[in-house]
Amino acid sequence: MALPKRYRLTSPKEFSRVYKAGRQASTNHLVVKCIESPREQPNLGCSRFGITISQKVSKRAVVRNRLKRQVRAALQSLIPRLRQNLWVVIVLRSGAIECDYWQFLQELEKLFTKLEVCDGY
Repeated sequence: MALPKRYRLTSPKEFSRVYKAGRQASTNHLVVKCIESPREQPNLGCSRFGITISQKVSKRAVVRNRLKRQVRAALQSLIPRLRQNLWVVIVLRSGAIECDYWQFLQELEKLFTKLEVCDGY
């Protein structure tokens, strides 16, 4: 299931802003970059997310889309525990092809805690 529209980063300009100014944490499978949302673009009290995966990870769109769906599902379970008004970009690395939902959930929780945007319980 897709993230509701209010939780999505949509424009390339938003992604590049997070890439340039965001704090970063990474594991072998994921990279998470995040910034506080800009004041000129209010989030209406919620964080916004984007997920990217390169064709270098897999040439097959079916595989890339499956990985994004798994990350999106793990992310949805973590959203209530995250701080508000963040822009977050999650980049899947080539090692992510071996992961399943539970590994993504564990790694996202670890990375969000490391970036101090998630309650660590």
